[in-house]
Amino acid sequence: MKILTINPGSTSTKIALFEDHQQVFTVTLRHSAEEIAPYAKVIDQYEFRKNIILNSLKENDIAISDLSAIVGRGGLVRPIPSGVYEVNEKMAEDLRNAVSGEHASNLGGILAREMAKDIPGCRAFIADPVVVDELSDIARVAGHPAFKRVSIFHALNQKAIARIYAAQKGVPYESLNLVVVHLGGGVSVSAHQKGMVIDTNNALHGEGPFSPERVGTITALQMAELCFSGKYTLEEVKKMIAGRGGTVAHLGTNNFAEIGEKAKTDPHFKLIADAFVYGVAKEIGAMAVVLKGKVDAILITGGIAHGREMMEQLSDYVKFIAPVNIFPGEDEMAALAMNGYAVMEGKQKAKVY
Repeated sequence: MKILTINPGSTSTKIALFEDHQQVFTVTLRHSAEEIAPYAKVIDQYEFRKNIILNSLKENDIAISDLSAIVGRGGLVRPIPSGVYEVNEKMAEDLRNAVSGEHASNLGGILAREMAKDIPGCRAFIADPVVVDELSDIARVAGHPAFKRVSIFHALNQKAIARIYAAQKGVPYESLNLVVVHLGGGVSVSAHQKGMVIDTNNALHGEGPFSPERVGTITALQMAELCFSGKYTLEEVKKMIAGRGGTVAHLGTNNFAEIGEKAKTDPHFKLIADAFVYGVAKEIGAMAVVLKGKVDAILITGGIAHGREMMEQLSDYVKFIAPVNIFPGEDEMAALAMNGYAVMEGKQKAKVY
């Protein structure tokens, strides 16, 4: 059984081919600023990206007629529970119209659906998009009725790691209480209660720990004063919150290998690195409280988890709560394929959007 996975990013499109659960081909197709520039909206890039994917498969002697399924990276659809969703017309319409925001990942479901149409018997899916929403009612309440807490986190990687951990332990994911931490360009820390993410920080819009590129939680008054200072436009503030915040703002870099090395000799780098770990540890503690202290394990994943010394430092803060397990890196392509196989092999039923 062959499954193709597609992960569109802002300047690249990653594709991978899996045969009977094994990855047999992968490539990252880079897109220059000049190539992207003519397209006013993300959806306008559809034909451009589709042709690049098809050409790459052809050049590598991969026949798309052999595909059983195509799994695209889930984009900013409407908030939905975790799971694998067959891409239907309603989903494709919402992705085209960017109902929850414009992002390159919106192309994932559309590319999967349109390419699968031309292949007899091939199915198109997305799995665990960032807008997965399983929050408890109490977790949605903010401090003013004009605002509400919103679930945006690294659902694909978090859910995949949680299921891998459960399989290693020989128990269902739905039987465990876990705090799962994704440490990448953004940081999300989530409380998984019996298979449901009942609380998480909004990893994109300025909540939780600061990250390599995101500002995290700051006081509302400081933000209000900054916005009305006349020094910044709305677009500049948005970039400050996500893109140019965090260690990029403090240290001029989002490279945690570099930060860890410089922290050994530079006091300022050490202070910011320590503050990053401190913030993540506090958020883990908060999610342990959400689970009322009944935590089976703390799982830490993402690119930053490769830093052994930093992970030891983080573990020292939180290991009193539960055993800490490190899963360095992230493999979104394998996670997408794993979800596709679960449906195609009848282990899981595809949900309807």
